[in-house]
Amino acid sequence: MPAAPRGASGWRSEAGGLAQPALRLVNKADFERLLAAGPLTRSTHFVLHHVEAVASAASPGDEKTGGQELSTDPGPSPAQSVDITPGRQWLGALVPKRHARRAVTRNLLKRQIRAAFERHRQHLPGGLWLVRLRSAFAPERFVSAGSAALALAARTELDALLSRVKP
Repeated sequence: MPAAPRGASGWRSEAGGLAQPALRLVNKADFERLLAAGPLTRSTHFVLHHVEAVASAASPGDEKTGGQELSTDPGPSPAQSVDITPGRQWLGALVPKRHARRAVTRNLLKRQIRAAFERHRQHLPGGLWLVRLRSAFAPERFVSAGSAALALAARTELDALLSRVKP
């Protein structure tokens, strides 16, 4: 598979059109909404949450400033972003430090989560999705934090988890 060109907004699909990748969840409110909804399905190490909704349009700086206007604000934002459309998919990956101590391991698991979601997204409904690591992989079995064996185990389990979701 050829690498994506820099600056591309998506991958070319087999039909020749651009396939839009899942958007990343960034707002705390979206994560809280997904966690409150409860799990859709779970596996040994992962839990999948889903809400059929669109991501909130809060600006990233709202939490830090407490809603105060700053003199450096660019001004009012448009009413709705072009990315907030029904049928789109937003993905969040929650990999806590208590289950994956090393950053290498957390990054590897997040990459595996995003890749597995992209492989299965054509049969998944739109909305907010969250994949959460619920228990640690055995450190005595996976000695290296970024090992190929850990990546394969995570990939296999994530594929099984996402294939259980009915369209």
